[in-house]
Amino acid sequence: MSTATDKHHPQLAADFNRDEPRVNWHDETLWWVRAKRDMAAHKLPEWELLRETASQIKLNVLSNLSSYLEQFEANANKNGIIVHWAQDAAEHNQIVYNLLEQRGIRKMVKSKSMLTEECHLNEYLKEQGIDVIDSDLGERIVQLANEPPSHIVLPCIHKKKEEIGDIFHEHLGSAKGESDPKILTETARQHLREVFLTRRAALTGVNFAVAETGEFVICTNEGNADMGAHLAEIHIASMGIEKIIPERKHLGVFLRLLTRSATGQPITTYSSHFSKPQDGSEIHLIIVDNGRSVQLGREDFRNSLKCIRCGACMNTCPVYRKSGGHSYHTAIAGPIGSILAPNLDMKKYADLPFASTLCGSCSNVCPVKIDIHDQLYKWRQVIVKEGYSPKAKTMAMKAMALTLSSPALYRMGGKTGRFVFKYAPFAVNNKFNPWYNQREMPKAPDQSFGEWYAKRKGAKN
Repeated sequence: MSTATDKHHPQLAADFNRDEPRVNWHDETLWWVRAKRDMAAHKLPEWELLRETASQIKLNVLSNLSSYLEQFEANANKNGIIVHWAQDAAEHNQIVYNLLEQRGIRKMVKSKSMLTEECHLNEYLKEQGIDVIDSDLGERIVQLANEPPSHIVLPCIHKKKEEIGDIFHEHLGSAKGESDPKILTETARQHLREVFLTRRAALTGVNFAVAETGEFVICTNEGNADMGAHLAEIHIASMGIEKIIPERKHLGVFLRLLTRSATGQPITTYSSHFSKPQDGSEIHLIIVDNGRSVQLGREDFRNSLKCIRCGACMNTCPVYRKSGGHSYHTAIAGPIGSILAPNLDMKKYADLPFASTLCGSCSNVCPVKIDIHDQLYKWRQVIVKEGYSPKAKTMAMKAMALTLSSPALYRMGGKTGRFVFKYAPFAVNNKFNPWYNQREMPKAPDQSFGEWYAKRKGAKN
Protein backbone atom coordinates (compact mmCIF):
# COMPACT_ATOMS: atom_id res chain seq x y z
CA MET A 1 0.00 0.00 0.00
CA SER A 2 1.48 3.34 -1.04
CA THR A 3 2.22 6.04 1.54
CA ALA A 4 1.56 8.79 -1.02
CA THR A 5 -0.52 11.68 0.35
CA ASP A 6 -0.96 15.41 -0.16
CA LYS A 7 -0.94 16.00 3.59
CA HIS A 8 2.15 16.68 5.67
CA HIS A 9 3.01 15.48 9.16
CA PRO A 10 1.07 18.13 11.14
CA GLN A 11 -2.17 17.40 9.30
CA LEU A 12 -1.72 13.63 9.42
CA ALA A 13 -0.81 13.76 13.11
CA ALA A 14 -3.98 15.79 13.74
CA ASP A 15 -5.99 13.07 11.98
CA PHE A 16 -4.45 10.41 14.25
CA ASN A 17 -5.08 12.50 17.36
CA ARG A 18 -8.81 12.71 16.75
CA ASP A 19 -9.06 9.28 18.38
CA GLU A 20 -7.67 10.11 21.82
CA PRO A 21 -8.03 6.61 23.36
CA ARG A 22 -6.07 5.15 20.43
CA VAL A 23 -3.35 7.75 20.87
CA ASN A 24 -3.09 6.94 24.56
CA TRP A 25 -2.67 3.18 24.21
CA HIS A 26 -0.38 3.63 21.19
CA ASP A 27 1.80 5.86 23.35
CA GLU A 28 1.67 3.54 26.38
CA THR A 29 2.32 0.36 24.38
CA LEU A 30 5.39 1.73 22.65
CA TRP A 31 6.75 3.12 25.91
CA TRP A 32 6.25 -0.35 27.43
CA VAL A 33 8.39 -1.76 24.58
CA ARG A 34 10.97 0.94 25.27
CA ALA A 35 11.00 -0.06 28.96
CA LYS A 36 11.60 -3.71 27.96
CA ARG A 37 14.55 -2.54 25.89
CA ASP A 38 15.98 -0.74 28.92
CA MET A 39 15.64 -3.81 31.15
CA ALA A 40 17.35 -6.01 28.54
CA ALA A 41 20.18 -3.50 28.09
CA HIS A 42 20.77 -3.10 31.84
CA LYS A 43 21.27 -6.85 32.20
CA LEU A 44 24.42 -6.62 30.08
CA PRO A 45 27.34 -4.84 31.76
CA GLU A 46 29.01 -4.63 28.35
CA TRP A 47 26.02 -2.94 26.66
CA GLU A 48 27.76 0.37 25.94
CA LEU A 49 30.83 -1.49 24.70
CA LEU A 50 28.61 -3.44 22.29
CA ARG A 51 27.06 -0.19 21.02
CA GLU A 52 30.45 1.41 20.49
CA THR A 53 31.83 -1.72 18.79
CA ALA A 54 28.84 -1.93 16.45
CA SER A 55 29.17 1.75 15.63
CA GLN A 56 32.85 1.39 14.79
CA ILE A 57 32.24 -1.69 12.64
CA LYS A 58 29.58 0.17 10.67
CA LEU A 59 31.80 3.23 10.26
CA ASN A 60 34.51 0.95 8.89
CA VAL A 61 31.99 -0.53 6.44
CA LEU A 62 30.85 2.88 5.22
CA SER A 63 34.46 3.97 4.72
CA ASN A 64 35.26 0.85 2.67
CA LEU A 65 31.83 0.06 1.26
CA SER A 66 32.80 -0.56 -2.37
CA SER A 67 35.52 -3.05 -1.36
CA TYR A 68 33.23 -4.96 0.98
CA LEU A 69 30.45 -5.10 -1.62
CA GLU A 70 32.83 -6.50 -4.23
CA GLN A 71 34.16 -9.05 -1.72
CA PHE A 72 30.63 -10.06 -0.79
CA GLU A 73 29.56 -10.43 -4.42
CA ALA A 74 32.59 -12.58 -5.27
CA ASN A 75 31.99 -14.92 -2.32
CA ALA A 76 28.24 -15.08 -2.90
CA ASN A 77 28.84 -16.04 -6.52
CA LYS A 78 31.23 -18.79 -5.41
CA ASN A 79 28.45 -20.10 -3.18
CA GLY A 80 26.02 -20.29 -6.09
CA ILE A 81 24.01 -17.15 -5.25
CA ILE A 82 23.17 -15.03 -8.29
CA VAL A 83 23.76 -11.35 -7.52
CA HIS A 84 21.96 -8.47 -9.23
CA TRP A 85 22.57 -4.74 -8.82
CA ALA A 86 19.83 -2.11 -8.83
CA GLN A 87 20.48 1.61 -8.99
CA ASP A 88 17.01 2.61 -7.85
CA ALA A 89 13.55 1.34 -6.90
CA ALA A 90 12.39 1.05 -10.50
CA GLU A 91 15.34 -1.16 -11.47
CA HIS A 92 14.88 -3.32 -8.37
CA ASN A 93 11.19 -3.86 -9.14
CA GLN A 94 11.94 -4.65 -12.77
CA ILE A 95 14.52 -7.28 -11.77
CA VAL A 96 12.01 -8.98 -9.45
CA TYR A 97 9.34 -8.96 -12.15
CA ASN A 98 11.72 -10.34 -14.79
CA LEU A 99 12.74 -13.21 -12.51
CA LEU A 100 9.09 -14.14 -11.99
CA GLU A 101 8.04 -13.59 -15.60
CA GLN A 102 10.86 -15.75 -16.98
CA ARG A 103 9.57 -18.66 -14.90
CA GLY A 104 5.88 -18.08 -15.54
CA ILE A 105 5.26 -17.33 -11.84
CA ARG A 106 2.17 -15.23 -11.05
CA LYS A 107 2.06 -15.72 -7.27
CA MET A 108 4.71 -14.94 -4.65
CA VAL A 109 5.00 -15.04 -0.86
CA LYS A 110 7.00 -12.29 0.83
CA SER A 111 8.42 -11.87 4.32
CA LYS A 112 9.10 -8.51 5.93
CA SER A 113 11.30 -6.20 3.90
CA MET A 114 11.32 -2.46 4.50
CA LEU A 115 13.39 -2.04 1.35
CA THR A 116 10.55 -3.40 -0.77
CA GLU A 117 8.17 -1.04 1.04
CA GLU A 118 10.55 1.77 0.15
CA CYS A 119 10.50 0.60 -3.49
CA HIS A 120 6.68 0.10 -3.51
CA LEU A 121 7.23 -3.40 -4.88
CA ASN A 122 3.82 -4.80 -3.96
CA GLU A 123 1.99 -2.06 -5.84
CA TYR A 124 4.25 -2.48 -8.88
CA LEU A 125 3.79 -6.26 -9.04
CA LYS A 126 0.04 -5.92 -8.60
CA GLU A 127 -0.03 -3.68 -11.66
CA GLN A 128 1.79 -6.45 -13.55
CA GLY A 129 -0.76 -9.05 -12.48
CA ILE A 130 1.43 -10.70 -9.83
CA ASP A 131 -0.28 -11.72 -6.58
CA VAL A 132 1.93 -11.02 -3.54
CA ILE A 133 1.07 -12.26 -0.04
CA ASP A 134 2.95 -10.80 2.94
CA SER A 135 3.64 -13.64 5.39
CA ASP A 136 4.70 -11.65 8.46
CA LEU A 137 1.55 -11.55 10.62
CA GLY A 138 1.63 -7.79 11.19
CA GLU A 139 2.43 -7.12 7.54
CA ARG A 140 -0.41 -9.40 6.45
CA ILE A 141 -2.85 -7.54 8.68
CA VAL A 142 -2.01 -4.13 7.20
CA GLN A 143 -1.95 -5.62 3.70
CA LEU A 144 -5.51 -6.92 4.16
CA ALA A 145 -6.46 -3.49 5.55
CA ASN A 146 -4.93 -1.88 2.43
CA GLU A 147 -2.55 0.16 4.56
CA PRO A 148 1.24 0.51 4.75
CA PRO A 149 3.09 -0.61 7.89
CA SER A 150 3.19 2.04 10.60
CA HIS A 151 6.32 0.68 12.34
CA ILE A 152 9.34 -1.18 10.98
CA VAL A 153 9.18 -3.92 13.65
CA LEU A 154 5.52 -3.73 14.76
CA PRO A 155 3.71 -3.05 11.46
CA CYS A 156 0.16 -3.04 12.87
CA ILE A 157 0.85 -1.46 16.26
CA HIS A 158 -1.82 1.13 15.45
CA LYS A 159 -4.56 -1.54 15.17
CA LYS A 160 -6.74 -2.76 18.03
CA LYS A 161 -7.42 -6.49 18.30
CA GLU A 162 -11.12 -5.85 17.63
CA GLU A 163 -10.21 -4.14 14.35
CA ILE A 164 -7.96 -7.05 13.40
CA GLY A 165 -10.86 -9.40 14.16
CA ASP A 166 -13.07 -7.44 11.77
CA ILE A 167 -10.38 -7.58 9.07
CA PHE A 168 -9.98 -11.35 9.48
CA HIS A 169 -13.75 -11.85 9.44
CA GLU A 170 -13.99 -9.97 6.14
CA HIS A 171 -10.98 -11.51 4.40
CA LEU A 172 -10.20 -14.82 6.12
CA GLY A 173 -13.65 -15.96 7.27
CA SER A 174 -13.11 -15.88 11.02
CA ALA A 175 -16.15 -15.60 13.26
CA LYS A 176 -17.75 -12.17 13.41
CA GLY A 177 -16.73 -10.30 16.56
CA GLU A 178 -13.84 -12.68 17.31
CA SER A 179 -10.95 -10.76 18.91
CA ASP A 180 -9.07 -13.41 20.91
CA PRO A 181 -5.41 -13.02 19.82
CA LYS A 182 -4.76 -16.78 20.01
CA ILE A 183 -7.69 -17.58 17.73
CA LEU A 184 -6.80 -14.79 15.31
CA THR A 185 -3.20 -15.99 15.19
CA GLU A 186 -4.32 -19.55 14.45
CA THR A 187 -6.60 -18.23 11.70
CA ALA A 188 -3.65 -16.45 10.10
CA ARG A 189 -1.43 -19.52 10.53
CA GLN A 190 -3.87 -21.77 8.68
CA HIS A 191 -4.31 -19.18 5.93
CA LEU A 192 -0.56 -18.68 5.47
CA ARG A 193 0.28 -22.38 5.61
CA GLU A 194 -1.61 -22.87 2.34
CA VAL A 195 0.24 -19.88 0.88
CA PHE A 196 3.67 -21.29 1.80
CA LEU A 197 2.84 -24.66 0.27
CA THR A 198 1.63 -23.28 -3.05
CA ARG A 199 3.96 -20.35 -3.86
CA ARG A 200 6.83 -21.15 -6.19
CA ALA A 201 8.64 -17.90 -5.40
CA ALA A 202 9.56 -16.30 -2.08
CA LEU A 203 11.02 -12.88 -1.42
CA THR A 204 12.77 -11.87 1.79
CA GLY A 205 14.70 -8.94 3.10
CA VAL A 206 18.25 -9.11 4.47
CA ASN A 207 19.34 -8.07 7.96
CA PHE A 208 23.05 -8.65 7.52
CA ALA A 209 25.29 -9.65 4.59
CA VAL A 210 28.73 -11.04 5.49
CA ALA A 211 31.47 -9.94 3.10
CA GLU A 212 33.89 -12.60 4.36
CA THR A 213 31.65 -15.57 3.50
CA GLY A 214 29.10 -14.32 0.95
CA GLU A 215 26.21 -15.40 3.18
CA PHE A 216 23.28 -13.31 4.35
CA VAL A 217 21.25 -13.46 7.55
CA ILE A 218 17.52 -12.96 8.07
CA CYS A 219 16.11 -12.40 11.56
CA THR A 220 12.45 -13.19 12.30
CA ASN A 221 10.31 -14.20 15.27
CA GLU A 222 7.75 -16.14 13.24
CA GLY A 223 9.93 -18.26 10.98
CA ASN A 224 7.97 -17.07 7.97
CA ALA A 225 11.07 -16.15 5.97
CA ASP A 226 12.40 -19.70 6.38
CA MET A 227 9.08 -21.29 5.45
CA GLY A 228 8.81 -19.25 2.28
CA ALA A 229 12.43 -19.56 1.19
CA HIS A 230 12.80 -23.30 1.87
CA LEU A 231 9.62 -24.33 0.07
CA ALA A 232 10.02 -22.12 -3.01
CA GLU A 233 11.78 -22.85 -6.28
CA ILE A 234 13.33 -19.40 -6.32
CA HIS A 235 14.31 -17.28 -3.32
CA ILE A 236 14.71 -13.58 -4.09
CA ALA A 237 16.43 -11.51 -1.39
CA SER A 238 16.48 -7.71 -1.48
CA MET A 239 19.11 -5.75 0.44
CA GLY A 240 20.38 -2.18 0.63
CA ILE A 241 24.07 -1.62 0.06
CA GLU A 242 24.51 -0.67 3.73
CA LYS A 243 23.61 -4.14 5.09
CA ILE A 244 27.19 -5.36 4.75
CA ILE A 245 29.29 -6.39 7.74
CA PRO A 246 32.94 -7.44 7.25
CA GLU A 247 33.20 -10.82 9.03
CA ARG A 248 30.94 -13.52 10.41
CA LYS A 249 32.26 -12.99 13.95
CA HIS A 250 30.75 -9.49 13.88
CA LEU A 251 27.29 -11.03 13.86
CA GLY A 252 27.77 -11.76 17.54
CA VAL A 253 27.78 -8.03 18.22
CA PHE A 254 24.80 -7.08 16.07
CA LEU A 255 22.55 -10.00 16.97
CA ARG A 256 22.93 -9.18 20.68
CA LEU A 257 21.98 -5.57 20.02
CA LEU A 258 19.23 -5.92 17.43
CA THR A 259 16.37 -7.59 19.26
CA ARG A 260 17.18 -6.21 22.70
CA SER A 261 16.83 -2.76 21.13
CA ALA A 262 13.72 -3.69 19.15
CA THR A 263 11.54 -5.61 21.61
CA GLY A 264 13.63 -6.36 24.70
CA GLN A 265 14.22 -10.00 23.67
CA PRO A 266 17.69 -11.48 24.15
CA ILE A 267 17.72 -12.64 20.51
CA THR A 268 15.34 -13.20 17.63
CA THR A 269 13.60 -16.58 17.58
CA TYR A 270 15.10 -17.33 14.16
CA SER A 271 18.43 -16.01 12.89
CA SER A 272 18.73 -17.85 9.58
CA HIS A 273 21.89 -18.00 7.47
CA PHE A 274 21.63 -18.38 3.68
CA SER A 275 24.87 -19.17 1.91
CA LYS A 276 23.92 -21.37 -1.03
CA PRO A 277 20.76 -22.62 -2.75
CA GLN A 278 19.21 -25.99 -2.01
CA ASP A 279 19.36 -28.63 -4.73
CA GLY A 280 16.86 -27.79 -7.45
CA SER A 281 16.31 -24.22 -6.30
CA GLU A 282 17.86 -20.79 -6.88
CA ILE A 283 18.81 -17.80 -4.72
CA HIS A 284 18.86 -14.39 -6.36
CA LEU A 285 20.14 -11.47 -4.31
CA ILE A 286 19.38 -7.89 -5.40
CA ILE A 287 21.72 -5.25 -3.99
CA VAL A 288 20.01 -1.88 -4.10
CA ASP A 289 21.35 1.67 -3.96
CA ASN A 290 18.22 3.86 -4.27
CA GLY A 291 19.85 7.04 -2.98
CA ARG A 292 22.14 5.43 -0.42
CA SER A 293 25.34 6.41 -2.22
CA VAL A 294 24.09 10.01 -2.25
CA GLN A 295 23.51 9.82 1.51
CA LEU A 296 26.97 8.29 1.87
CA GLY A 297 28.39 11.40 0.23
CA ARG A 298 26.64 13.76 2.66
CA GLU A 299 29.18 14.18 5.45
CA ASP A 300 26.62 15.29 8.04
CA PHE A 301 24.22 12.45 7.26
CA ARG A 302 26.30 9.48 6.07
CA ASN A 303 26.24 7.63 9.39
CA SER A 304 22.45 7.31 9.17
CA LEU A 305 23.37 4.34 6.95
CA LYS A 306 24.57 2.53 10.08
CA CYS A 307 20.90 1.85 10.93
CA ILE A 308 20.03 -1.82 11.59
CA ARG A 309 16.23 -1.20 11.55
CA CYS A 310 15.51 -2.04 15.20
CA GLY A 311 12.84 0.63 15.69
CA ALA A 312 14.14 1.71 19.11
CA CYS A 313 14.11 5.37 18.11
CA MET A 314 10.41 5.07 17.24
CA ASN A 315 9.52 3.41 20.54
CA THR A 316 11.12 6.19 22.55
CA CYS A 317 10.15 9.21 20.43
CA PRO A 318 7.35 11.26 22.06
CA VAL A 319 6.30 12.68 18.68
CA TYR A 320 6.07 9.28 16.99
CA ARG A 321 4.22 7.74 19.91
CA LYS A 322 1.65 10.54 19.87
CA SER A 323 1.30 10.94 16.09
CA GLY A 324 1.48 7.39 14.71
CA GLY A 325 3.63 5.97 11.94
CA HIS A 326 1.35 6.89 9.06
CA SER A 327 1.76 10.60 9.85
CA TYR A 328 5.29 10.38 8.40
CA HIS A 329 3.95 9.47 4.91
CA THR A 330 7.08 7.46 4.08
CA ALA A 331 8.04 3.78 4.27
CA ILE A 332 10.26 4.23 7.34
CA ALA A 333 8.63 6.42 9.96
CA GLY A 334 9.90 7.99 13.16
CA PRO A 335 13.20 9.76 13.81
CA ILE A 336 15.34 7.53 11.58
CA GLY A 337 12.87 7.85 8.71
CA SER A 338 12.94 11.61 9.14
CA ILE A 339 16.68 11.72 8.38
CA LEU A 340 16.55 9.12 5.58
CA ALA A 341 13.52 10.36 3.65
CA PRO A 342 14.76 13.90 2.79
CA ASN A 343 17.71 12.29 1.03
CA LEU A 344 15.26 10.59 -1.34
CA ASP A 345 13.11 13.67 -1.97
CA MET A 346 13.95 16.81 0.01
CA LYS A 347 10.90 18.75 -1.13
CA LYS A 348 8.38 15.97 -0.51
CA TYR A 349 9.72 15.14 2.96
CA ALA A 350 10.74 18.63 4.07
CA ASP A 351 8.25 18.49 6.95
CA LEU A 352 9.69 15.39 8.63
CA PRO A 353 12.87 16.76 10.29
CA PHE A 354 10.59 19.26 12.04
CA ALA A 355 8.48 16.43 13.52
CA SER A 356 10.76 16.22 16.54
CA THR A 357 11.39 17.86 19.90
CA LEU A 358 15.15 17.31 19.46
CA CYS A 359 15.15 15.81 22.95
CA GLY A 360 17.91 13.34 21.99
CA SER A 361 16.19 10.21 23.31
CA CYS A 362 16.45 8.60 19.86
CA SER A 363 20.23 9.00 19.83
CA ASN A 364 20.47 7.67 23.38
CA VAL A 365 18.78 4.36 22.54
CA CYS A 366 20.24 3.80 19.06
CA PRO A 367 22.25 0.54 19.21
CA VAL A 368 24.75 1.78 16.60
CA LYS A 369 25.03 5.30 18.06
CA ILE A 370 23.61 7.32 15.17
CA ASP A 371 23.41 10.99 16.14
CA ILE A 372 19.78 11.12 15.04
CA HIS A 373 18.69 14.31 16.81
CA ASP A 374 21.76 16.19 15.56
CA GLN A 375 20.98 15.10 12.01
CA LEU A 376 17.36 16.19 12.39
CA TYR A 377 18.59 19.64 13.37
CA LYS A 378 21.07 19.74 10.46
CA TRP A 379 18.38 18.64 7.99
CA ARG A 380 16.26 21.57 9.14
CA GLN A 381 19.09 23.92 8.27
CA VAL A 382 19.58 22.33 4.84
CA ILE A 383 15.86 22.41 4.07
CA VAL A 384 15.55 26.10 4.98
CA LYS A 385 18.64 27.03 2.95
CA GLU A 386 17.32 25.10 -0.05
CA GLY A 387 14.00 26.97 0.17
CA TYR A 388 11.80 23.97 1.01
CA SER A 389 10.48 25.18 4.36
CA PRO A 390 6.99 26.80 4.41
CA LYS A 391 7.21 30.44 3.38
CA ALA A 392 5.20 31.63 6.38
CA LYS A 393 7.52 29.80 8.77
CA THR A 394 10.62 31.13 7.01
CA MET A 395 9.34 34.72 7.22
CA ALA A 396 8.40 34.24 10.88
CA MET A 397 11.88 32.92 11.71
CA LYS A 398 13.52 35.87 9.92
CA ALA A 399 11.33 38.26 11.88
CA MET A 400 12.21 36.44 15.09
CA ALA A 401 15.94 36.57 14.25
CA LEU A 402 15.69 40.31 13.64
CA THR A 403 13.80 40.85 16.90
CA LEU A 404 16.15 38.74 19.02
CA SER A 405 19.22 40.50 17.58
CA SER A 406 17.93 43.96 18.54
CA PRO A 407 17.40 44.81 22.26
CA ALA A 408 15.12 47.71 21.35
CA LEU A 409 12.92 45.58 19.07
CA TYR A 410 12.90 42.79 21.65
CA ARG A 411 11.67 45.11 24.42
CA MET A 412 9.07 46.67 22.12
CA GLY A 413 7.88 43.24 20.99
CA GLY A 414 7.53 42.11 24.61
CA LYS A 415 5.45 45.13 25.55
CA THR A 416 3.25 44.73 22.47
CA GLY A 417 2.75 41.04 23.21
CA ARG A 418 1.76 41.67 26.82
CA PHE A 419 -0.69 44.36 25.72
CA VAL A 420 -2.31 42.08 23.12
CA PHE A 421 -2.57 39.15 25.53
CA LYS A 422 -4.16 41.36 28.15
CA TYR A 423 -6.52 43.56 26.13
CA ALA A 424 -7.02 41.78 22.79
CA PRO A 425 -6.58 38.03 23.45
CA PHE A 426 -8.75 37.17 20.43
CA ALA A 427 -5.82 38.25 18.24
CA VAL A 428 -3.91 35.12 19.32
CA ASN A 429 -6.64 32.88 20.76
CA ASN A 430 -8.11 31.78 17.44
CA LYS A 431 -8.06 28.87 15.00
CA PHE A 432 -5.40 30.52 12.84
CA ASN A 433 -2.85 30.09 15.64
CA PRO A 434 -1.62 26.46 15.59
CA TRP A 435 -0.24 26.81 19.12
CA TYR A 436 -3.67 27.77 20.47
CA ASN A 437 -5.29 24.80 18.71
CA GLN A 438 -3.49 22.45 21.08
CA ARG A 439 -2.92 24.55 24.22
CA GLU A 440 -4.34 27.31 26.38
CA MET A 441 -2.42 30.52 25.86
CA PRO A 442 -0.61 31.74 29.00
CA LYS A 443 -1.72 34.69 31.08
CA ALA A 444 0.22 37.83 30.23
CA PRO A 445 2.73 38.88 32.94
CA ASP A 446 2.57 42.41 34.30
CA GLN A 447 6.21 43.04 33.45
CA SER A 448 9.10 41.42 31.61
CA PHE A 449 11.96 39.67 33.39
CA GLY A 450 14.26 42.56 32.43
CA GLU A 451 11.92 45.10 33.98
CA TRP A 452 11.51 42.97 37.11
CA TYR A 453 15.27 42.51 37.44
CA ALA A 454 16.01 46.22 36.94
CA LYS A 455 13.38 47.15 39.51
CA ARG A 456 14.73 44.58 42.01
CA LYS A 457 18.32 45.75 41.46
CA GLY A 458 17.30 49.37 41.96
CA ALA A 459 15.47 48.54 45.16
CA LYS A 460 18.59 46.87 46.58
CA ASN A 461 20.73 49.88 45.76
